Amino acid sequence: MSNRIVMVVHSEWRERRITPHLASHGYQVECRCPAQGEPLPDNLDDYAGAIVLGGVQSANDADSVDYMRQELDWIRRWVEGGRRYLGICLGGQLLARALGATVKPHPEGLHEIGYWPIEPTHEAGDLFSGLSHVYHWHKEGFDLPRGAELLARGSRFPHQAFRWGAAYGLQFHPEVTGADVHGWLGETSDYESRLGAPPRDVHLAGIQEHDPTLDRWTRRFIDRWIGKARATAEPASVSIATASRAAHG
Repeated sequence: MSNRIVMVVHSEWRERRITPHLASHGYQVECRCPAQGEPLPDNLDDYAGAIVLGGVQSANDADSVDYMRQELDWIRRWVEGGRRYLGICLGGQLLARALGATVKPHPEGLHEIGYWPIEPTHEAGDLFSGLSHVYHWHKEGFDLPRGAELLARGSRFPHQAFRWGAAYGLQFHPEVTGADVHGWLGETSDYESRLGAPPRDVHLAGIQEHDPTLDRWTRRFIDRWIGKARATAEPASVSIATASRAAHG
């Protein structure tokens, strides 16, 4: 089995949680940023899986932005081949669009930001065992693609997680650490104007209450997603972006 994972990002941002965990299991994470002109791989069978992260872009930008259109087509080709895929926030929305579903804002213009509860569905089984709140930063959500299993619901955006074959789409951000939350808040000068955003102190208070559980769940989920397999006997190298620009969306 290949020990390579391709991680698609939409800005220069260091992923601090999933990447080190995969590396500890012997996987080499290769970061690609189409927004900066980096090509997505053509040799899809050379990879054990693909992870597409969030960003300030909209999945609907694929209608007018060349690199987003190319990324959407690449995702469609990837998942139609039955390959492992994990889409996070924008990555989940792109997966939904690639499968023919709609991505759209909340009907009242609300954002979903901070730590919010989710409700697992029967189809999720024990996937979300022990997890009550997840981290969000977005203003658009996805409809459920035809043939997909809904795995989790939310009160503000009803579709929070789905599975289609070997592909998962998540509306929330399991990869975001407490340090990332502080960074995103510090970089967002118009935070208070975002309709539905909680006060900054409430937002930050959620880190201590929810991040340790989210961290443990994310590691278990990644183990399940990748099949709990070690790629090599020794930890592999990691190739990731190193700047700290926000990647929410």
